[in-house]
Order: sequence, then structure tokens, then C-alpha cells
Amino acid sequence: MTTDPVADMLTRIRNALKVERVAVSIPYSRLKCQVADVLKREGYIWEYEVQGEGKYRSINILLKYGSNGECVIQRIRKISKPGRRYYCGPKDLQPVLGGLGIRVLSTNKGVISDREARDQNVGGEVLCEVW
Repeated sequence: MTTDPVADMLTRIRNALKVERVAVSIPYSRLKCQVADVLKREGYIWEYEVQGEGKYRSINILLKYGSNGECVIQRIRKISKPGRRYYCGPKDLQPVLGGLGIRVLSTNKGVISDREARDQNVGGEVLCEVW
């Protein structure tokens, strides 16, 4: 049992990228599945798949690498933590690295990227940044 399952997911992805693994398996939760969906829509991973049944489900994420073997995800970090939540309004959402990266937000419209949040004019809790 972890106190911050999204931080555990990001750490597993970060560790898999360091050792150049093709895929990584993560224990299932609906929030982690939605974060993986945002990463797929934004082009940071190839695919994700939920496997297993009941409490033994897991999310298998197929990591994405460039044509020369470089990682597509250069940095992935947790922003909002259990001890200090970080919320951002729609007017406060500035592009990450001039638009080269994204923030993943948990909003009342679901888990979306900062680009989608600016388009829909919604704010929420900033879960992580990816570039």
C-alpha cells in the first residue's frame, strides 16, 4: 500500500526509462489508467493495456523511444503531493517549456493535459509535469 499511487507510477516509469525497458507494469487504479491515457494522447507512450481481473489487475505501459534510441520522456515529475496539494486555475496554466511539455491535471471534467484544460477553460489539481 502506497500513500501516493501516482508518484509510485511515475517512479516506475522513470526507473524503466533509465534502464531502457520497452514496457513497464504498474498496479491498476482508475486514476493511473487516466494518467496513462493522457500520456498516450499526448504522444509520450505508445500504448497502455489493462491486464488481469479483480484486485490482480495491472496496467502495462509500452514506452516510447526515438529513432536513435533516445527517450521521448526526458523528465517526469510529481507536482501535487499528499502533504501539499497544488491547484491551478485556467488563467494560471502556462505552457511547460514553451509548449514542449505538458502538465497532467485532475479536473471536474476528468484527468486531462494542460492544453486541453486551457481549451476547455478549466483548472484543477496539477498531478505531474512531463517533457
